[in-house]
Amino acid sequence: MPKISVEVVFALPKKQYREVVMLEAHSTVEQAIQASNILDLCRYINLNCNKVGIFSQLVSLDHKLQEGDRVEIYRPLTADPNELRRQRAKRATIRKDGT
Repeated sequence: MPKISVEVVFALPKKQYREVVMLEAHSTVEQAIQASNILDLCRYINLNCNKVGIFSQLVSLDHKLQEGDRVEIYRPLTADPNELRRQRAKRATIRKDGT
């Protein structure tokens, strides 16, 4: 069976992990992550909780890969993005008004 090359990445604020793995054609996202050994390096990654994607598009662990795909393991959000936007807007308004 032909092989494909895919990249598996996981980024922390101050460190990035990037592994290129060779897999059987039609392998899954989960198989790529397992083959990358990133789970051994980052034991706090939980594939039941962490979302995964390919080139910024969310996919499931059983998604079939294609040559050149970049599998991304996402960190959980630490804050609600909508709430952060509201806080920034409020601070900007206060600065404009001087109050």
